[in-house]
Amino acid sequence: MRDAVTTLIGTYDVAGRYFDRDAIERLKSYFETGTARVQAAAAINGNAAAIVKRSGSQLFDELPELIRPGGNAYTTRRYAACLRDMDYYLRYATYALVAGSMDVLDERVLQGLRETYNSLGVPIGPTIQGIQIMKNIVKEQVAAAGVNDTNFVDEPFDYMTGELGEQDI
Repeated sequence: MRDAVTTLIGTYDVAGRYFDRDAIERLKSYFETGTARVQAAAAINGNAAAIVKRSGSQLFDELPELIRPGGNAYTTRRYAACLRDMDYYLRYATYALVAGSMDVLDERVLQGLRETYNSLGVPIGPTIQGIQIMKNIVKEQVAAAGVNDTNFVDEPFDYMTGELGEQDI
């Protein structure tokens, strides 16, 4: 798992180049948002269970067929698995926020996830919808914690949903 700094250094090292203006600006941007990233992580950590619970409730309000007989979250075991997965996405999104890099999502979450869900019959659409609901709730929590610009919060959640979504080949 790499953060924004080690990723940037690795890229320039492989090319045998010194940092150029773009690299310096990317580092500057990363460090300028460092405090906000840590504040966001603290807000998420302090409210993780409530964020997951609220996200799940909103998802099942919007898609009640998931918790009806025959639905993918029907039965206590499946419902709990859904919430467990949402907690998993939230935790790794938080790691990616702090790192300023999506590498951890590729390595620990997304690699083979779509294929696994497809083989188990887990619908991707509601998963994507749940992640987006969670993103909006996280942004509310981060704003309530005093972070004025919460746009950086979008990146890991949007990255996950983009990677999970169907892609044109």
